[in-house]
Amino acid sequence: MALRLIYNVGRRHEKERVYRHMEPEYDDKEFKDRFRFSKNSLQFITDLIEPNLCRPTLRSHAIPAFIQVQLALRYFASGSPMRVIGDTMGYHISSVSRAVRDVSSALCNVSQDFIQWPETQQQKNKIRDGFYDAAHFPGVVGTIDGTHVRIQSPSGDNEYAFVNRKGFHSINVQGVCDHTGKFLNVVANWPGSCHDSFIFKTSNLGRYMETRHRGYDMDGVLLGDSGYPCKRYIVTPYLRPNSESQVRYNKAHVKTRAIVERCFGWWKRRFNILHGEIRTKPEKAVKIITACAVLHNIALKLREQMEDDNQEVNDVPIVGNHVDERRQVREHITQTYFS
Repeated sequence: MALRLIYNVGRRHEKERVYRHMEPEYDDKEFKDRFRFSKNSLQFITDLIEPNLCRPTLRSHAIPAFIQVQLALRYFASGSPMRVIGDTMGYHISSVSRAVRDVSSALCNVSQDFIQWPETQQQKNKIRDGFYDAAHFPGVVGTIDGTHVRIQSPSGDNEYAFVNRKGFHSINVQGVCDHTGKFLNVVANWPGSCHDSFIFKTSNLGRYMETRHRGYDMDGVLLGDSGYPCKRYIVTPYLRPNSESQVRYNKAHVKTRAIVERCFGWWKRRFNILHGEIRTKPEKAVKIITACAVLHNIALKLREQMEDDNQEVNDVPIVGNHVDERRQVREHITQTYFS
């Protein structure tokens, strides 16, 4: 009884926690500049993942879900250290870290709802038409590429595996996008030393295309650079074009595949954490990257405008170390559409 009385007295005199809510402090433009989403879109994201963010605690009041989302979005958008985010928004670094962890995990849990491979013929035809309008390249259902996201040097015996060909530690992220720049597939599970073609071959999408692809007319093709092998379901540029039709094919190929490069550019500009260095363990960095991919598609769904980054595209195909295995589809496209 005495112990309960002491506890109750302590609770009566406990200082009520006051949460800083960012929304009233900024107008719409200032809010979007800081969080990359409008206030209505932030509410959409909060409603989407709130069940995964509400956790009981006996020590104090839990941070509301909408503030956890704000803390995470500010971290993703600015790329600033968590301590700086906490100082700016009035929270301890540990609270920021938990918010980033929990929001990232929650977004990863709904990733299949927003990053989806087209299954119906109607979906595929819509994407094919969109790509054809871009550069008159037929039958394309996605453009594929890899991009490196820098991470801090991990500890452990496998540190060397994260060093990429440019000499810094990274996660090599595979992305496939449609004609609008929306991600259809993202794989962010491999260290920087892994080659793009290996990541694709071992991915669920790679296995799906290898075993279930029904041909060019039904399922279309992916466009990749010369780091990928040329197959019946993925076509690459000619390394040494020897005819006008092959030159025209390469030009259309480069122009069409540039969409995935612009997609990466938009993605990294929206979320500056992907431009700098993610200073977490690789396991957490992988979730942050995937969460940002989900947010990218949500931004497109909610029509959150992002200015074009005017990224220049190199017209010279990237030379890989693969010999084309199945050139029939590429030859068919070249002779039928570019002769």
